[in-house]
Amino acid sequence: MDTLLRTPNNLEFLHGFGVKVSAFSSVKSQKFGAKKFCEGLGSRSVCVKASSSALLELVPETKKENLDFELPMYDPSKGVVVDLAVVGGGPAGLAVAQQVSEAGLSVCSIDPNPKLIWPNNYGVWVDEFEAMDLLDCLDATWSGATVYIDDNTTKDLNRPYGRVNRKQLKSKMMQKCILNGVKFHQAKVIKVIHEESKSMLICNDGITIQATVVLDATGFSRSLVQYDQPYNPGYQVAYGILAEVEEHPFDVNKMVFMDWRDSHLKNNVELKERNSRIPTFLYAMPFSSNRIFLEETSLVARPGLGMDDIQERMVARLSHLGIKVKSIEEDEHCVIPMGGPLPVLPQRVVGIGGTAGMVHPSTGYMVARTLAAAPVVANAIIQYLSSERSHSGDELSAAVWKDLWPIERRRQREFFCFGMDILLKLDLPATRRFFDAFFDLEPRYWHGFLSSRLFLPELIVFGLSLFSHASNTSRLEIMTKGTLPLVHMINNLLQDKE
Repeated sequence: MDTLLRTPNNLEFLHGFGVKVSAFSSVKSQKFGAKKFCEGLGSRSVCVKASSSALLELVPETKKENLDFELPMYDPSKGVVVDLAVVGGGPAGLAVAQQVSEAGLSVCSIDPNPKLIWPNNYGVWVDEFEAMDLLDCLDATWSGATVYIDDNTTKDLNRPYGRVNRKQLKSKMMQKCILNGVKFHQAKVIKVIHEESKSMLICNDGITIQATVVLDATGFSRSLVQYDQPYNPGYQVAYGILAEVEEHPFDVNKMVFMDWRDSHLKNNVELKERNSRIPTFLYAMPFSSNRIFLEETSLVARPGLGMDDIQERMVARLSHLGIKVKSIEEDEHCVIPMGGPLPVLPQRVVGIGGTAGMVHPSTGYMVARTLAAAPVVANAIIQYLSSERSHSGDELSAAVWKDLWPIERRRQREFFCFGMDILLKLDLPATRRFFDAFFDLEPRYWHGFLSSRLFLPELIVFGLSLFSHASNTSRLEIMTKGTLPLVHMINNLLQDKE
């Protein structure tokens, strides 16, 4: 999915196992692009056997790629107070840095590896990037998508899908930041001290940077933004490979959005039972007849599935589909916290992206939503910093948080969390029935739900429409498994005031 982010932490949640989830491997820096996809693949032509260990033997050593242009660095000797310090150099942070600096305000971007190409695989609906004038940052597109509900039911989604060229997107953003005068500092922020009108960011290299506004864009590490409620999200977990294969059975003009079939497990009773309780699906982007990105995904579970479990399921699926892997260009281990509480609203440090609770709680989508929210954050910062009236640091950050999380967005997120709570309780048959009804809805409903474009009144109509399209069995499941989450959602909506 579009937010399969590699988090930098050891997360103790995968059924009792500590898993390092930052392992992203790549033979070369260009990530399986449509034009450069054939370059740099390993020369081995050994086909994968039906074991995850054999598959992992084909995974190359990790190689990281950096952008090849010089960055204007922050000069600590001048002791200036910058208007905005952005902590984290991901898409969200750079988007805000770019837009605030365009207004003539001073910006410092702080990241341990500011030139490093993002190691994340982003897939997006083409219309989302078209709306943001980012079509030039897609290096592969498909005319539509396919959902396999089971062996007998398939849904054709007439909505173009694309894969983001992360090198192009970062280069485009960085070049605009440089042109606008953004300064860069290569370090990690370890502490922030707030005064009335400014904050001091203490970095691990001993440098202190002073800023009027601090933006935390560090993703799921939540290093600066504060939470005051227990953090117990669901987790989307996935294992993916970009592979050269002998052949695959998929239409190269369509990507596979979800494949819920489980016929590959018919000879493994124990694994079939596990998959029935907590199902996984295949997500695939075919670039040619023998080049394909394959990802086995657990949509959401609490606790999250173990990576070894997901790899075992992937190998069984590929074997059943007759997909023989000749070489692997890169692999990725993905963990996405979904749902959970919002951060303290407001607070002195402003957040965006994963650290601000912006992951779609029902789907794991975030990148398009975050990039669309960047102008909201940037405009709020510009408005209050450019105001003739002086604002305290607390007043300014409170205004930005209000624009980022207005009550309409908070209510929308509450409904999405309600959806996640239902999905957490569905086994494979129930999950199939749910998505069979979901993708039978009018496109404006499922488009809007996946892209965070529906707000509470529309979401209520969406929910009623979904219920009417569902089978009698699915309606009963939604009522029995959704009653407590519904009460919880209504209670939260009634307590949330402007």
